[in-house]
Amino acid sequence: MGRWSERKEAWFRLIVLIATGAIMWAWGYLNGLLVIANWLIAVFSGKRNKALAEFCEYWNTNWYRFIRYMSGMTNERPFPFSELQRISKFDRTLHN
Repeated sequence: MGRWSERKEAWFRLIVLIATGAIMWAWGYLNGLLVIANWLIAVFSGKRNKALAEFCEYWNTNWYRFIRYMSGMTNERPFPFSELQRISKFDRTLHN
């Protein structure tokens, strides 16, 4: 990318910080509650909950993508400026 496009992208990071930062902040609190819930489920039932684990993985992946974008490591914009992604596939050994 040229110098001008990098400058525009740098300014756009402010918009991303506000929009994505607010979403990730709220989602992070929900994620924390789900982590505790999944831990309690595992303690009392002997199994972790697959749906909760997968939802938390979306937050983990998109937090990582947000930090990479905000730190200038990449110009790939995070959610909601791109679709949600998940880095890893669900661990099939989760219930074993």
